[in-house]
Amino acid sequence: MRDRAVRFGAIVALALFVAPFAVRAENAPPAALAACANPSLPREILDGPFAGAHDALPLERVDGAAVPLVVAVASDDRSQELGLMCVTHLRAHRGMLFVFANDDDHGFWMKNTLVPLDMVWVTDKGVVTMVAAHVPASTRETPDARVARRTGYGKYVIELPSGEAAADGVATGVTLHFSD
Repeated sequence: MRDRAVRFGAIVALALFVAPFAVRAENAPPAALAACANPSLPREILDGPFAGAHDALPLERVDGAAVPLVVAVASDDRSQELGLMCVTHLRAHRGMLFVFANDDDHGFWMKNTLVPLDMVWVTDKGVVTMVAAHVPASTRETPDARVARRTGYGKYVIELPSGEAAADGVATGVTLHFSD
């Protein structure tokens, strides 16, 4: 019994000593960021510390760019809310496709989006109406008033790594084709 009490006391003392040096979530290593990220992101779009989900969002191939794009489909409120939050790296020609009910103005607030992105608004006919290039990342410490916001018109919004849209020939007026 005394040995257990001594071990418990040692553990408590160690915890009290280490606590002041603990890493805050805002400065956390990539493994800690995984808890913030969408747990349904497929490994096919990620290039970094997250292993990807076993029950992942479906993938869609998008043609019409210089190279095919592969995107994770976010068609429900929860997956759209989480989007690419806390992701630190995306693979080239990969991203996320947000699907809405119809063509309309759709605004995005880039809270906890740790990588800069290109955002592409596409109509239900596949026509690109707007490209917001190099949308800045926000750190977890970025005040809400300074988090990037972008709005465009379409039924779909595609998020790609920053610079990817121009490199792949995705521009206003281009027609993209989604796999069925």
